Amino acid sequence: MVTRQRVGKVTVILVTCVVVATASERKEFKYTVGPGASVTINNQFGPVSVKPSNGNQVIVTAILQSNKVEIDDSKIGDRVELKSHLLPGASPDNARVEYEVLVPADASVSIHSTNGPLRAEQLHGDLTLEGDTATMEVHDVSDSHVHVNSLTGPVTLTNIHNGHVEISSVSGEVVLNSVSGPLVAVTSTRGKIQYVGDFGTGGEYKLTSHTGDIEAIIPADASFDVIAKSMRGDVQNDFPLQPKHHLTFVPEKGRSFGGTAGKAASSVLLRTLSGKIRLKKR
Repeated sequence: MVTRQRVGKVTVILVTCVVVATASERKEFKYTVGPGASVTINNQFGPVSVKPSNGNQVIVTAILQSNKVEIDDSKIGDRVELKSHLLPGASPDNARVEYEVLVPADASVSIHSTNGPLRAEQLHGDLTLEGDTATMEVHDVSDSHVHVNSLTGPVTLTNIHNGHVEISSVSGEVVLNSVSGPLVAVTSTRGKIQYVGDFGTGGEYKLTSHTGDIEAIIPADASFDVIAKSMRGDVQNDFPLQPKHHLTFVPEKGRSFGGTAGKAASSVLLRTLSGKIRLKKR
């Protein structure tokens, strides 16, 4: 009899926990804005996904996991801002909010989440993504300034055309696929940087890491002017380069090189303190 009573009590507790865990609320916000609007989403915990809308509307759908978090929203002129407001007793689990955001394609968008993931696609306004451990993805974007700041989360950019791209990471891996523009700059402390593309035409590409490896995989017919330097790591190059006559350093075999491929359409700098550098033919 004692055993049965204990089992019954445990069952009641489990059922109660399930009811609390599944409590969630869905909210929707709509705003009409003019050209070049500004949209900011500040989410402490949970994903934010941004896609283009039809016309001049900003539509935000938010799913709140519990009553430990609420959403503050404001619209001043063509500036829209929503942020997750934590309440007493909030934690990364129960204060999670999932945002799905539709914005005019030309809107300037800034999104933040501690653990994400963060995702933006098919836009051509300025983009800013910030996170700690959040996975961050940007793809199919053109004519945009793209700024990404990460601590440990991985960053992936795909099909970015005519972009002004600046990425800063502490230890997360950064992967660039078909990313080109007037400026593409990546700075990392410990994370690996990988570039897969052709370095575009007439751009400036700076891939810099303190201890992380740098790998650039490009077509055999790519045109670029390159300098690659590693103070204590290995440097490898698959391309027959025309030597540069006025380098600011003396090339050291296995540690640094500089030269020109084709018509030197773009300027490329690959630099790391102790990581490895690989310039590979695709």
